[in-house]
Amino acid sequence: MNSTPSSERFHIVLAGTCNSGKSSLLNALCAQKVSVVSSRAGTTTDPVKKAVELPRLGACVIVDTPGIDDSDELGALRMERSRDEFAKADMVIAVIDAQKEAEAKNLLENLRKYGVPVIKVVGKSDLAAPDADSALKYGEDAISVSAVTGEGLDILLKRLAAEMSDSDITITGSLVKSGDLVVLVMPQDKQAPKGRLILPQVQTLRELLDKGCIPICCTPENLSGTLEHIDRNPDLIITDSQVFGQVATMIPEGCRLTSFSVLMAAYKGDAELFLKGIKAFDTFTPRSRVLIAEACSHVPQTEDIGRVKIPRLLRSRFGSELQIDFCNGADFPEDLSAYDLIIHCGGCMFTRRHVLTRVRKASASGVPITNYGMLLAHFAGILPRVVLP
Repeated sequence: MNSTPSSERFHIVLAGTCNSGKSSLLNALCAQKVSVVSSRAGTTTDPVKKAVELPRLGACVIVDTPGIDDSDELGALRMERSRDEFAKADMVIAVIDAQKEAEAKNLLENLRKYGVPVIKVVGKSDLAAPDADSALKYGEDAISVSAVTGEGLDILLKRLAAEMSDSDITITGSLVKSGDLVVLVMPQDKQAPKGRLILPQVQTLRELLDKGCIPICCTPENLSGTLEHIDRNPDLIITDSQVFGQVATMIPEGCRLTSFSVLMAAYKGDAELFLKGIKAFDTFTPRSRVLIAEACSHVPQTEDIGRVKIPRLLRSRFGSELQIDFCNGADFPEDLSAYDLIIHCGGCMFTRRHVLTRVRKASASGVPITNYGMLLAHFAGILPRVVLP
């Protein structure tokens, strides 16, 4: 269960005022003490995350956040972290303290701007007066829950399962079907820890097996030999974007070609919008400004794709004065207006909603956004040949 990547888990975020019962609810859902529970306001000072497998939902991540009314001197910074979690959540559970009606309604109003599905839970139902159904004042869809007695937990789990999106989006989309022969070209560089494949390679290979395809893996150096040893042309060739140009010259005429990063552009983000973002290069000048956004938080090594190879490629085309900024991990600028283009990695470490949050922010700022794979295919002169899911 714990081998399921966080980016592939359903993300549930708990929101509410201090002492509304968020941490108790987290512990009850996980059936273990994950978050510290105390009557003292501000006990949860940072988001607490727990990977868990829930009945009916499967692999999930539940995030406990600080109270929205945290008035401590670090409260503003804590709220910023909480807002980041709300923006990338698949589902938010608004934990309501029935004794704080005004604060609860303010919370629900604030959560609407994130465009995330919200389930309203009135906590501590074991403490409510016997004749008072405090949940009704928040709508018929509000659920009364007690983390102490377990009342309402099963109803909450059923609601989560019903609200959970059964997305039919897959990495390879309609590009392959059962029985298709697929060649995966996978260079192994220093960014991949010894003994392990890069995550998009693993995920794509697993999906091909699940779809009943016949995958064959090789490095660029062995591609020609691999093609010679198979008795028919592959139905699809998937390569690392860094060797797009090299692979394109080696494969049979008519073979469909794509890359792991291009597949991730559609799986995690908006492939059509990323494709349109390439047009920004038509108006680039040496004084243009670019933001390169890398989801991974690894320390860049020699010849890093985002920190070295793409900047070198851009400056060779548009001049050494081209201004290039970087952000990695969860960092992403609030103000994007200074940029002429955002270039995002494949996003394999992020949930789809997290990547789409960035895409929406870029669109709202009027800033074009594209993806590593599409950029590399464009500069290799083969983007029109590349197939999208």
